[in-house]
Order: sequence, then structure tokens, then C-alpha cells
Amino acid sequence: MRQGVRIALDWGDTRIGVAACDADGVLAYPVTVARAGQEEIADLIAIITDYEPIEVFVGLPRSLSGSEGPAALKARERAVRLAGAVRVPVRLVDERLTTVTASRRLSEGGKRAKEQRKLIDAAAAVTILEQALAFEQSQGKPPGELVSGNPRASQ
Repeated sequence: MRQGVRIALDWGDTRIGVAACDADGVLAYPVTVARAGQEEIADLIAIITDYEPIEVFVGLPRSLSGSEGPAALKARERAVRLAGAVRVPVRLVDERLTTVTASRRLSEGGKRAKEQRKLIDAAAAVTILEQALAFEQSQGKPPGELVSGNPRASQ
């Protein structure tokens, strides 16, 4: 397992859930929920700069069958924009069922549906990050698909 903090993003049309992990890649935790929109890349750059991660994971929404629709295309476009703006690798990782898993965890923790709305995006980002870390631990290589658009980032 490579040493270093990682950031994961659950990028929606309204909000962007952000999660990070410790340098050992053991503990993933929610960081914040950023507002999607005109300032999203600048806001994400500020977060990424603060955490100094070795890479950023962007959730790629696929259908249960694995196919990609309009939401996946948006995620790809956003990931390319982000990759062009940061100095670390950006990887797309499968995010199937992460929101469902996050919602279930919040419910089990006693959060009602209304309370979950404020937390669900960051919790989904935690789930994306946990899955990415588990993949790297089991496979010995970085998860997902490296995003082109950042000539400064190494693999």
C-alpha cells in the first residue's frame, strides 16, 4: 500500500461530498460538502491543497449492469477539468451503490432521512474512498482509471 493521503469526491449537480484518509490509507473520514457550480473547481483546489493528497478519486456513476449513462459522462468531464487544474493524479472509480451504502450507515447511526440530506454526500465520498483503498490493498495497484488532462501528474 502506497503511503499518502487520498481524497475522494462524490460529485453531484448540487453538492460535492469530500472525504479523505490518513497517510496509511487505513481510516477514511468525511471532510466537507462543497457547493457544485461556478466556483467548484476553485473550491476543490483549495481543499486538495490543504490536504496534499497523493491522488484524488472521483466517483463514476455506473448502472448496476456496468454501463455508463449521462451521469457518468458528466463525471468524466468534471474529472478532466479537475485533472487539468491540480498537480496530483485524478482517478475515476466505480461508485455503484455508494449512496445506498452511505444512507444505510447513517440510518443505522440514528440519522433520520431529513438529517441525512446534509451528510449523505460526504458519507458517500467516504464509501467511495473505502472501496478504492480496499482495492489497492487487495490488488497492490491504484484503483480506477487515470484521467487524462493533467500532464504534471504521474501514474
